[in-house]
Amino acid sequence: MQASPFRLTFRSLCAAMLIGLPTASWATSDSAMREALEAARQQQWQQINDRAIEGHILSGYVDYHRLRSQLPNAAPSQVLQFIERHADSPLSEWMRGQAIAKYGYAGRFGDLLAVADGVPAGTARQCYYYTALLDRAPAEAREAGLELWLVGSSQPDACDPLFNRLRADGTIDATAIWERKMLAWQAGEERLSNYLGGLLNSQWQTALNTAETVNNSPSALASAPTCLGPECAATAAFYKAAMQRYTRENTPAAFSTWQAIGPRLNLAHTDRQAIEEELAFYALVRNVPGTLSWVDSVLPSLNSERVLELRVRDALAKRQWTDIVHWITEMPSSQQESSRWQYWLARANEQLGNRDAALARYQQAATDRSFYGFAAAEKLNQPYQLNLERNHFDEATRAQTARLPVVQRTEALLRIGEDGLANSEWLYAVQNGTPYQARALADYAAHQQWHARLVQTTIAAEMWDALDWRFPAAYRDSFLHWGRITGVDPYLLMAITRRESAYNPVALSPAGARGLMQLMPGTASQVSRQLGLNDPGPYGVLEPELNIRLGSTYLRDKLERYQGNRLAATAAYNAGPGRVDQWLGNNSMESFDLFVESIPFRETRDYVQAVLSYRVIFESLANGGNSEGVSLLSESEQAVRYDHALLVSR
Repeated sequence: MQASPFRLTFRSLCAAMLIGLPTASWATSDSAMREALEAARQQQWQQINDRAIEGHILSGYVDYHRLRSQLPNAAPSQVLQFIERHADSPLSEWMRGQAIAKYGYAGRFGDLLAVADGVPAGTARQCYYYTALLDRAPAEAREAGLELWLVGSSQPDACDPLFNRLRADGTIDATAIWERKMLAWQAGEERLSNYLGGLLNSQWQTALNTAETVNNSPSALASAPTCLGPECAATAAFYKAAMQRYTRENTPAAFSTWQAIGPRLNLAHTDRQAIEEELAFYALVRNVPGTLSWVDSVLPSLNSERVLELRVRDALAKRQWTDIVHWITEMPSSQQESSRWQYWLARANEQLGNRDAALARYQQAATDRSFYGFAAAEKLNQPYQLNLERNHFDEATRAQTARLPVVQRTEALLRIGEDGLANSEWLYAVQNGTPYQARALADYAAHQQWHARLVQTTIAAEMWDALDWRFPAAYRDSFLHWGRITGVDPYLLMAITRRESAYNPVALSPAGARGLMQLMPGTASQVSRQLGLNDPGPYGVLEPELNIRLGSTYLRDKLERYQGNRLAATAAYNAGPGRVDQWLGNNSMESFDLFVESIPFRETRDYVQAVLSYRVIFESLANGGNSEGVSLLSESEQAVRYDHALLVSR
């Protein structure tokens, strides 16, 4: 690449020069900054030694808390000056958001609009913003306010002034109140639904009574009136909400009811479409007997990608190759042109003897870097299309990157233990910089071995082809070592780790899985006992080397359970071996691709495809970016039947 086009302002250059302190001075000033930042968070201003942190690259963080504490009394000019001074940092947008919230709460709407820069993020701030905008742009504010009103859950108190004004001017009328009541009822928000019902007058009593009756007895929907509310204004929202609830609770009964009442209801096309889309989706998900012909009759009018996907998967399970071709070609082009559906069009045409059509579809699918793209390439016996982007930065450019204020701030935040703020600083720069600047930052992260931050950089900047950065050789020696000890494919270990934690060694999932390979504490304890190790506990399992050792052993056990089959073992790593045993026992799939599509959990289907395609990428990168000799699956994994015989007798 050419010399960096970074444009540093004079102020930024001066700030960068101020950071060029010896290590001892760094330690002293960092200690003072750590203490000052903690004091600022507690608003203990007397505890801050301003002289000790003067000139520190992070002094803006203390300024942020000081100005924030002065809101809403601080003038908008002070806020705007702060935003301008810290425009290259997330501090600027955080301050803008704080000012909008504080000014809005205080009713200082002129000040709010002075600092706002378009619609803010967050419902509360949006409500304040549109309240402020009611006098300046009433049409825009009313439209947006009505949209904020029409949700099935309670909104923040910040929205009350906006909603009150919109009710007073008639924007939120009785119909809007009823529609929100139905959304709340549909979402199971009983308190909100009851409150909204209390806002309606006697003209809505029949509609209220009908909703109450159907709430207590869903089967009463079959005899509900076809016209509810003044001039039938309650009808559409009621039937959409009632059918959605009934469909999810008892799909067969909901289907029978809809067959009886659907023809006699006078509904707009979009309302009928919403009801039938939901019903068709659950009829297919739950395989409701006697519904398939109805689904086929309404599916062309539903404009639903998720129902079309389910219909094709149903046909795949039954090996109905003509139906597969038909329903894939019914998909919108954006869906149909994915490598997944191009691959299945090819497979279906191949089964039907349409060799030329199959070849063309395989060729199309093989252009994609994905599970089905790689599977198509193997069908054609041609190399995988990695579409690998190479980036080269010299030491001079890297040194220039190191002097950037954002890099200096990130490193200073890491030194004082503020990893979360460091990531915010970094990703803000990535998202707001040019593509070249983002790549320079990625290069710097790679050389610092900031593996997790590097992956996040490629995601934030959408560097989808920068595979060396998206799939760095993080912890490579450990994966090779424990792969050799356990007999597990090290590239599979790398792929699982990349999918599970993206190299964040302290990653914690909502379910409680921990560390690089996302081990549940119970699993870590069990495998540790198996290896004769002490229970690592919830924090010991975060140690990367131990996490990889335990994860490798756990995956080895899954591989042994399925006769070395990496596809089944990978599915078990995500969904648990009990579920995979059940899937293999309930189905008999003669090929790996049909087994993948038969997995009932979308998360696991996506997981298996991602991990196996990542494995190909890791091995190819280890070969210098050459996929020659690399395969998606072994010959055995491609040839074996995916049924109960794959299970080792237990």
